[in-house]
Amino acid sequence: MAKKTKQVFAYGSGRLTKEFLTYTKKLTGKIKPKMCFLPTASGDDQGYIEQWNQICQELHVEPSVLKVWINSNEQKRSWEEMILPMDAIVVGGGNTLNMLAIWKAQGITELLHKAYENGTVMSGGSAGSLCWFNAGTTDSRPQEYSIVECLGFLKYSHCPHYHSEASRIPLYHENIGSGKLTEGYACDDRSGVHFMNGKCVGAVSLDTTSHSYFVGLKEGKVVEEQLQVELLPPIE
Repeated sequence: MAKKTKQVFAYGSGRLTKEFLTYTKKLTGKIKPKMCFLPTASGDDQGYIEQWNQICQELHVEPSVLKVWINSNEQKRSWEEMILPMDAIVVGGGNTLNMLAIWKAQGITELLHKAYENGTVMSGGSAGSLCWFNAGTTDSRPQEYSIVECLGFLKYSHCPHYHSEASRIPLYHENIGSGKLTEGYACDDRSGVHFMNGKCVGAVSLDTTSHSYFVGLKEGKVVEEQLQVELLPPIE
């Protein structure tokens, strides 16, 4: 049996856009892929779910939503039945720490890993991008940004919202320089990075001012490398 290609598309903002969802669809290689939205980090926010459904109506996909704030009477399908048949998983933004804790408690973490190994495209922004990396900084706790350990599908750290929140850049650099975080990738809100089998193979952007970056160490100093991006055309 041929080994499946493992893919992640991580972008800076948790806001759903037609362009990034279209790009995710393209990565599946399917004409009408099955795509599932996980709004766990937002507490299964209904407005977020409605936005997902509205956009998907225009994209020629088979959309679904995995909600965790449910009871057994209303949810008749297992998590396995909802996750493993998918061609793509899209994770929304919100509280990363709470999302990861819920996934672990519900057994969703193991199913996501199995789906990833089977070739399901993993995608998302903000909490939905951070989760695929080994660790990063999050605003999921009181008072200040703190480090959160994530799923580790990608052996790098991550910083979403890179130029959108002024305190994120120096903190990310400081944590890499001190060894608290590994080298990693940072994304502005309107830019994203594509990984295949754990390696970065490209970056995309919705405009000319948004970028993605590799942040690492060179001769003991933290350096930032701006990645060359493909500009995605706007979709009305």
